[in-house]
Amino acid sequence: MDLRTYLSGLPADEREAFAVKCGTTAGHMRNVMYGQKTCATDLAVQVEKQSGRAVTRQELRSDWADHWPELTAFDADLREQAAPVAPAGEVRDAA
Repeated sequence: MDLRTYLSGLPADEREAFAVKCGTTAGHMRNVMYGQKTCATDLAVQVEKQSGRAVTRQELRSDWADHWPELTAFDADLREQAAPVAPAGEVRDAA
């Protein structure tokens, strides 16, 4: 889920509390949400933690693998688990 969707689902007073739990302000969180500011790595970790992984650092930073290379195997596992499986006896094209 992206940050905008997550924050939109929270009442206004909870958005402020969420930002404080993440170590920032609601205003800065809005700037990150709208792409006005880059999400700092420490903020990305806190957003992921405080949202219960509803918003992940991979969604907040396009360069996440440069900062958290240990997550690349985890991310690949998640993609593999999410890939649709062909019904028994059916061969799936590699294209």
